[in-house]
Amino acid sequence: MSPTPRRAGGGEDGVSASRRWPGGVGSTAVLRVESAKLVRSSLVLTGLFALLAAFFFVVFPAFAEEAELIEEAFPAFLVGLLGIEEIHTIEGFVGGYVFSVVWVLFAGIYFAYAAAGLIAEDVRARRMDLLLSNPVSRESVVLQKVAALWVPLVALNLGLLVVVYLGAAAIGETLDPVSLGVAHLLTVPYLLVCAGIGIVFSVSLDRVESAQAGALGLVFVLWLIEGLSETAPEYEWVGTASPSRYYDPSAILVREEYALGDAAILLAASVVLVGVAIAVFARRDI
Repeated sequence: MSPTPRRAGGGEDGVSASRRWPGGVGSTAVLRVESAKLVRSSLVLTGLFALLAAFFFVVFPAFAEEAELIEEAFPAFLVGLLGIEEIHTIEGFVGGYVFSVVWVLFAGIYFAYAAAGLIAEDVRARRMDLLLSNPVSRESVVLQKVAALWVPLVALNLGLLVVVYLGAAAIGETLDPVSLGVAHLLTVPYLLVCAGIGIVFSVSLDRVESAQAGALGLVFVLWLIEGLSETAPEYEWVGTASPSRYYDPSAILVREEYALGDAAILLAASVVLVGVAIAVFARRDI
């Protein structure tokens, strides 16, 4: 009699493997599977962000009338955190509230959180053993899982682009479509850095909860440090380690300043973070 096939990954056998990886683990199978898994959460998050943006637009007319008093009442640290400029204009309001809150903070946290579960979840559930028993390298697994984040990148950017542009039009305001498009485009390097932070935690920690908490916590702390450093010139250098330092939506929308150099720094940082994650995962005993 032939020996019983060895089960891997916590009881999964060849049948369950074929269900999880239809057609076997080919060159892009991990990318396809992970992309499909992110569709639902991306659509839900896009809807939630759209509702939040709509709320901001509803309050803008009343906000603009009292903008001068509101600006005077704002504490300096909050101005630094949100990057507030000319909030009596639709450009300043969108840059200082919609983008600073929805994109820089919430979307950054989401990408760090989502990326932190990409590897750790499969390792904890013993699915990674099964996956790596196929002809696929650890380097390819990390790259394909990170590449699957194209789903929320596209969904959030396109969804919010439409919502913000139409929301401004609905209250009788006009946003420059070019500046708005650039503001969304330049979020991509920033969000990739947040994802890079998440994937480093994902390959370094065994517990999914610890990886996700650490990643989102670090992104939040870096955002907080960068904003607070703006209020103390002698400590401004501390914020240079924060990815939010290199993405300023208010400068794009209000002053039409497109910091392509800063975007290049963020792209380089994301590549380094993914490279670190690959190096750690390639040497890790799972």
